[in-house]
Amino acid sequence: MKTRKKIKVGTVLLYIIMFVLSIIWIYPYVWLFLASVKPSEEIFTRFWPTRLTLEHYRFIFETATRMERPFIRALFNSIFIAFTITFSVVFTSAFIGYALSRLRYKGRNAVFNFIIFQMLFPGFMFIVPLFVLIKNLGLLNTYSAVILPSLISAWGVFMFAQSYKAIPQDYIEAAKMDGASTFWIILRVMLPLTRSTASIVGLFTFIGAWDNFMWPLIVMKDYNKMPLAVLLASFNHEYGSYVGPLMAGAVIQTIPMVFIFLAFRKYFLQGISMSLK
Repeated sequence: MKTRKKIKVGTVLLYIIMFVLSIIWIYPYVWLFLASVKPSEEIFTRFWPTRLTLEHYRFIFETATRMERPFIRALFNSIFIAFTITFSVVFTSAFIGYALSRLRYKGRNAVFNFIIFQMLFPGFMFIVPLFVLIKNLGLLNTYSAVILPSLISAWGVFMFAQSYKAIPQDYIEAAKMDGASTFWIILRVMLPLTRSTASIVGLFTFIGAWDNFMWPLIVMKDYNKMPLAVLLASFNHEYGSYVGPLMAGAVIQTIPMVFIFLAFRKYFLQGISMSLK
């Protein structure tokens, strides 16, 4: 009986601690959203507003463009850049991962080991040589300058290669007997069987591309081509007193990531559970 009581008390304490930690974790997001719909004079004085207003969002849509901060254009820039990078990473990772896990050729293990070795280096080490390369190619201040360095992901290749190894060879042989080419085997057999991996790679790639700040800040100076994260930072630097519109812009930047997670949460959670087994 005493042991059961100790277990119950420990469980209750664990739930209380987890509940408090969850409140601490979610509080900044709640405050951010409420600040975007509060009157300006209540942002720092009240947690719960006396009235809700969309004046900050109206400012983002109407006034910010006249201040050379086209937030809506920046939002579509971020969507274009993030989706392009995500599609490319999933596509290239699926094909390169297949080549590293299923095809037999000389030097395959060396290539695979090099990819793992490359993952050990932090990204900021490549900023200077990448900038020199982009400058010599004449791509500064273009969408290509932001997109090209992220078209292939070593981590994505590794994830797909590991997932493909768990798929029985019989599926591939059956597809070959039906006359399927390697291209169609990857698209119609391997990718559907690794949807969880594709969702994980796609989700983290999208979040990384959406929140990428340092590289676009270096290669992009035109406000009309900036992604939303960089434009918000520049707006905060020059118009820091406009706290409400800044919070509204941050909410707008967060919404696509929430929708992407909700759309693919099933496969994402399946992939997480499979990786923990």
